[in-house]
Parts: sequence; C-alpha cells; structure tokens
Amino acid sequence: MNKDELAERLRGIGFSCTRCGACCRGTDADENLVMVTPGEIELLGEGTGQSPDRFAEPYPESLATDGGGSLTFEHCLSRTPAGCVFFSQNTCTAYPYRPWICRTYPFMLDGDELAAFPCDGLGREMTRESARDLALLLLRRREAEQAEEKAVALVLSSVRIPEGRRVVVDGRGIRVI
Repeated sequence: MNKDELAERLRGIGFSCTRCGACCRGTDADENLVMVTPGEIELLGEGTGQSPDRFAEPYPESLATDGGGSLTFEHCLSRTPAGCVFFSQNTCTAYPYRPWICRTYPFMLDGDELAAFPCDGLGREMTRESARDLALLLLRRREAEQAEEKAVALVLSSVRIPEGRRVVVDGRGIRVI
C-alpha cells in the first residue's frame, strides 16, 4: 500500500486528537503498553535527560526457555498509577521524542491492513495534509518495526540464552534481568 492509498483510508475513517489523554492513562496489566525499541529509548533518554531505567522496563510478557529461564522481547514505557511515566498534568512531557506507537495512535498497520483502536478522536474530519502526514508516519513505523524484528532474529540466531536466567532480547542484544 502506498502513502496516498493509506491517506485516503485514514480520511475515510477520520481522526482528530481530542487531547483527552485516555491513551496515556491506562494502567491495567495489558492496557496501553507502549513497546519501545532501543533507538526509541535512546531518543527519549537524550531528549528528556533521564536515564532509561527511569522510564523503560522489560515488556511484561515472557516465554519459557529450554534451560529453565525466560525471555521477553523489547522494553515498554513504565507506568505510574496515573498512567504513562511521561504523562503529567494531562500532557506528554516527552512529546517531541515520543515513540512510534504514540505518534500513530490510534492506528497501526498489520501488513497492509489498517487497524484502529478505540479512541474518542475517531470519526472526526481529517484534512488531506494531516492524513498524508499520518500515513507517512505509519509506513515509517512499519519499516522501523520490520527492521527491529530482523535485528532481533539475528540476535537470537547468534547468542545463547543463559540457563535459568530471565533475559530481555532486542535488536542490540540480550541483557540478563
């Protein structure tokens, strides 16, 4: 799918952010988890001046390994009882550095299928320009996710997971946690 086709699909659905913050406030175990890649963690750290251990944690889902340990893929943004660690006074304190998921919410591409998550901003009029901008972001997000998946596969094919340990695997390697 090209950018113009995607932009027209987006316009057909319609979207305009209402700035309600609902996407940032989810705190249930699997609600509004924002997966972040090593590059996104780096950008957030540099942009906010914070150490990654203050805002990123291993993604909570894991797989058992043959050696009695477990592995999880990537990290996610940490959450407080109020929601995302960067959500304060109904605004994103890391807005210029926010991850792909946040930049493209409530949409994502699953192959060539456009998915839309529940959001009060859906169904609102969308300009051609904003639809093209969002379409370009969605296509870039998909490329970045595919590149990270390939990097993770390369890591998994070239390292041994330590027995009995829990590890995080991302496109830059593994880390025992």
